[in-house]
Amino acid sequence: MLRKTLLIATTALLSALGTAHAADTVKLGMVAELSGAGAPAGTNWRDGIKIAAEEINAEGGILGKKVQIDEYDTQTDPQVSRALVQKAIDGGAYVILGTIYSGSTMVNMLVAQQNSTPQFVGSESPAVVQKGNPFVFRTSSGAQKGVPALTAYFKDTLKAKTVGVAWVNNEFGKGGHTVFLKEMEKAGIKVIADVPSEQAQTDYAADVAKLKQAAPDAVFVYMNQEESARFLIEAKKQSLAMPLVGEVTLTEAKVIELAAGSAEGAIAHVGLTATATDVPGIAAFATKFEATFKRKPTHDAIKGYIGAWTTKYVTEMVGKFDGEAFSTKMHGLCLKVADHPKILMDTCWDDTGEMSRPSFMVQVKNGTPVVIGQVPAN
Repeated sequence: MLRKTLLIATTALLSALGTAHAADTVKLGMVAELSGAGAPAGTNWRDGIKIAAEEINAEGGILGKKVQIDEYDTQTDPQVSRALVQKAIDGGAYVILGTIYSGSTMVNMLVAQQNSTPQFVGSESPAVVQKGNPFVFRTSSGAQKGVPALTAYFKDTLKAKTVGVAWVNNEFGKGGHTVFLKEMEKAGIKVIADVPSEQAQTDYAADVAKLKQAAPDAVFVYMNQEESARFLIEAKKQSLAMPLVGEVTLTEAKVIELAAGSAEGAIAHVGLTATATDVPGIAAFATKFEATFKRKPTHDAIKGYIGAWTTKYVTEMVGKFDGEAFSTKMHGLCLKVADHPKILMDTCWDDTGEMSRPSFMVQVKNGTPVVIGQVPAN
């Protein structure tokens, strides 16, 4: 009888402690590509969020509650990502952080919407914010904003009359490809080689050969990290001589590492880069990230960091943990670095969840993406 009484008392105590812990924490569901083709992006996204959570908790958490990051690996599989977004929400996630790959986000964002759960994504396909989902928000511009920022570079800096396009045939690639073709048509630049490839493709010999034979003035390269590196290796092997210009991934740290010297000279427009050391917040984040994880952060790490900090800032503006109120507040919101320093750069979101902030042109020099210009917010 005594043993039974002690067991009941212990169970009640553990239950009470668990309830107390739950009352003192707020869960954020980090749903990302931690394995599979998207692992370079997803692991950086996760680690940026980890740094943000540590900083947020050091500053008292969100509305006095400590942040708890629950991790979910999508394995870079859209259907797995859908199930995990639901699992995170069932587990009490207040906000979803992820995914990165647009194909996954297009599948899983409806789950967050159906549960009135705000979702920050690193995805850049235009379609993500064109579905009328009031709960999804980007942490970097979509292709419909990022790609047009390159038009002046092709037209005025490179003075290109003809271009080639090398792109990955997935949700991310299709979105950027469509926008680029429209931009070139408006600029009067002729696309003379249009070369699609598949996600996880390993052999780019034929693709590069087509571009070399067409001999455009420049090539627009729009692929995910591993594919970008493989393309750059083959381009160097075949001595592809014209400028290789990309958006987002082409010059990031993981691509440079995987390309092993073949990325030298590549140029890209990027929404965020850890090498923008003249921006104090980015410089401080990059230093902390490298000290913590012993590697340089990619833009995905900064995107994840901003998503977590925006969660804190906006929740505290609303004054309560309310997904619908949070999402309403986000629409048309601008956060200034002067008031919200961890946002890193002045940032605004429109009524679709699309974001706008200044961005950068970078070029790989001596194995490092060096900022060669800044592009105003559009």
